[in-house]
Amino acid sequence: MSKTLVLAEKPSVGRELARVLGCTKSGEGCLEGAEYIVTWALGHLVELSAPEEYDKAWQKWDLLTLPMLPEPMKTAVIPQSARQFRAVRALLHRGDVKELVIATDAGREGELVARWILEKAGWKGPTKRMWISSQTDRAIREGFAHLRPAAEYDNLFYSARARSEADWLVGLNVTRALTCKYNAQLSAGRVQTPTLALIVDREEAIRSFRPREFDTLQIRLEGFTATWRDGQGQARIFDREKARALAGRLAGKEAVIRSLQRKRREVPPPAAYDLTELQRDANRKYAYSAKETLSMMQSLYENHKVLTYPRTDSRYISQDVVPTLPERITSVAVDEYRDLALSIRRQRPLQTKYLVNDAKVSDHHAIIPTEEQVELWRMSGGERNIYDLVVRRFLAVLLPPCVYEEVRLTLEVDGETFTARGKVMVEPGWRAAYDRSFSDLDQEEDEDEREQALPVLREGERFPVGEMRLRPGQTAPPARYTEATLLTAMEHPGSQVEDREESRILEETGGLGTPATRADIIEKLFSSFYVERRGKEIVPTSKGVQVVKLAPADLRSAALTARWESRLGAIAQGKEREAHFVEEMRQYASHLVSEVKASDASYTHDNQTRTPCPDCGKYLLRVKTKRGEMLVCPDRECGYRRSVKQTTNARCPNCHKRMELRGEGEKQMFACVCGYREKLSDFKKRREKAGGGKRDVRRYLEQQARQEETGNSALAAQLAKWMEQNRS
Repeated sequence: MSKTLVLAEKPSVGRELARVLGCTKSGEGCLEGAEYIVTWALGHLVELSAPEEYDKAWQKWDLLTLPMLPEPMKTAVIPQSARQFRAVRALLHRGDVKELVIATDAGREGELVARWILEKAGWKGPTKRMWISSQTDRAIREGFAHLRPAAEYDNLFYSARARSEADWLVGLNVTRALTCKYNAQLSAGRVQTPTLALIVDREEAIRSFRPREFDTLQIRLEGFTATWRDGQGQARIFDREKARALAGRLAGKEAVIRSLQRKRREVPPPAAYDLTELQRDANRKYAYSAKETLSMMQSLYENHKVLTYPRTDSRYISQDVVPTLPERITSVAVDEYRDLALSIRRQRPLQTKYLVNDAKVSDHHAIIPTEEQVELWRMSGGERNIYDLVVRRFLAVLLPPCVYEEVRLTLEVDGETFTARGKVMVEPGWRAAYDRSFSDLDQEEDEDEREQALPVLREGERFPVGEMRLRPGQTAPPARYTEATLLTAMEHPGSQVEDREESRILEETGGLGTPATRADIIEKLFSSFYVERRGKEIVPTSKGVQVVKLAPADLRSAALTARWESRLGAIAQGKEREAHFVEEMRQYASHLVSEVKASDASYTHDNQTRTPCPDCGKYLLRVKTKRGEMLVCPDRECGYRRSVKQTTNARCPNCHKRMELRGEGEKQMFACVCGYREKLSDFKKRREKAGGGKRDVRRYLEQQARQEETGNSALAAQLAKWMEQNRS
C-alpha cells in the first residue's frame, strides 16, 4: 500500500500532525501510520555552502581573496542535523512513499526549509502544500482537506532563495572585508546595519542636544487648574524674567470663561495583534525582549495550541474566519475573561468591523485565540502574560468604540489667555476589556497641560485667581530606544529614507526585517557587542558607533532593504526573474568590498584590558553583555571569551535580590549588593539540601546556563564539569 510522507518544520509540530493523522509507530526520525508517515526538519537541515566548500583559498579570511562570488551557489547539509537529514532522505526514497505533503511553516522561510531539503535529497515525486494558521486538530484536518499543488508556491521559494543568496553575497563579503581591513571582529548586513544606525543616530542626537530652561504659568481656580498660553498657543516661557513679571501682574486678578467647548469623541478599539505589536506591548508591560516574546508565543502556538501563527505582519482577519469567532470566544471564557467573553458571545451579530479586512491580510491573519479549550494552569508565568495580552486585545476589538465627552475651556485674565481641558467617560466600550492600568488610550497631546476632572461650568462665569504657580522645566532630548520603540522604528524607518517612493515601499513591505526576524536582529546586536542595555534603554557601544561609520554608506540606510523587498515581492508574484536579481547582487557585493578596501578610516579598541588571552596572547577586551561582563579576545580566529561576572537568578538568602556570579573555576562566588558572599560549592550544597538533591541543582544550573550568551561562560564550563562528575 502506498503512503504519503508529510514534512513538518519541527519535531513538536510533526508529533501533533502525526497524532491527528493516526501515526503512532515510531521510526528513525518519523512517526508512521496506515496512510501517512510524518517526518520533520529541525528548522533548517540544509543551508548555503560555506565559502571554503567552493574554494580552499576562501577558508582563510584575507582581503586578497575578496570578493567571493561563487556561481552557481550550492547548498550543504548542516553537520549538527545531518542524522535527521539522512532519515528524511531515506523516507523520501522508500518504495512505498508515492506522494509528499509540505507542512512546514506557511511563509517564505518555511518554503525554503522544505524545498532545500527536497532538492538535496533528490525528490522528484508529486508534491502538495498544506497552508494553515493554527495547530488545532480542526485546522490540521481542514488543511489536509484543502491541499494545493506545491507548484503554486514555486515563486515564493524563488523569492526566499534569492533573499538567502543575496544576504550571503553581501553579508559575508562585507563582514570579511571589515574584519580583515580593521583587524577586529566586525560584521554588517542589510538589516543589521541600518538598525544599528538608528540606535547610533539617536545616541548622537542625545549627546549633541543642549537643553533649554523654561517656565509654565498655572493658576488655581475653584476646583480646577488653567495654563497660560501665548498667541501661538505655546505654554512655555523661555524668558524667566518675563515669566515672573507676568505672574506678578496677574496675581489677585479675575478670570472669566470666554469659551467652553464640549465634544463627543469616539475612539475605535486598537487592531488585533501582529507579532511586532505584541512584542512592543510585552516589552512595555513586562520588559520581555522581542526574542523572549516570540519564544513564548511559539509555545502557545505549537504546544498549547491556544493562539494562531505568531510570525504574522497582519492585524486583521479575513471574512472566511468570521464563522469560527463564536467558538474562539467560548474557548477564552474562563477565569477573569469569562463574563466579558460570554457577553460578547451573546451579541447578534458580532461586532467585527474593526477586526475583518480581507485587503490587509497577507500570508497569515492577526494573532487571535484558537478554538482549543484553554488550560491556564499549564502555562508558565511568561506564557500566561502573553496569552493575557492577546485575549484582551481579541475581546477589545470585538467591542464598540470608547465614547467620552471632551471639555475644553478658554479663560481670560487681564488680557492673557489660559486654557484647561477635561474628559468625562460616557461609554467605556472596548476599554471594558482592560483594567485601570491600561495607558495606551489618548496619549497626552500637550505635556504642559494635563487632563483633569472639571466641575460644571458655563461661558461668562467668573472666578477670582487663587494660587499662581511658575513650574520650571527643561526641554528634553530624544529618548533612547527600548526594544519596544526600536521595534516601532524598524517597522517604520521612514526617517532614514529621503526618497518618497522608497519610503512608501518600506511602509508597504513592513520596514526593516520581518516580524519573524526582528527579534534575532536585535539579539545579534547584543551578542556582537554593538549595543548594551542600561535598564530598559539600548545604548550603542564604541564598537557599534565605529562599525556604522566604517560600513559602506549604502548598508547604513534602510533604502537598500526597501529596494530588496520590493524586488523580492516581485519575484514572489512572478513579475521578476530570480537570476536577474541575484546577478545584480554579485555586482553589488563586489562594489561594496571595493569601497571597504579603498577606505582610509581606522578602528580603535577603547575597551582593551591589560589581560592577555591565554590562547593567543592578544590583550582581551572587556564587554558588557545582557547579563553581566565578559573578557573577549579581539582575534576572530581565536574566539576566546570568559565571563567576569553575570547576574543570575539565584536569590540572596538575606535580602532576596538577584546575586552576581564572579570569578573562575573553584574560586567562583555569588555576591549580592547587600554584602552577602557565598562560594559556588556552598551554594550547590545549600540548593541540594533545600531542593531535594543533585537533580534539582542540575536543572537549576542548566536553566541558568541557557540564559548566558554563547561562549566560554564560566558558569557553563563549571556546569559541564559538575554534571560530568555527578552523572549517575
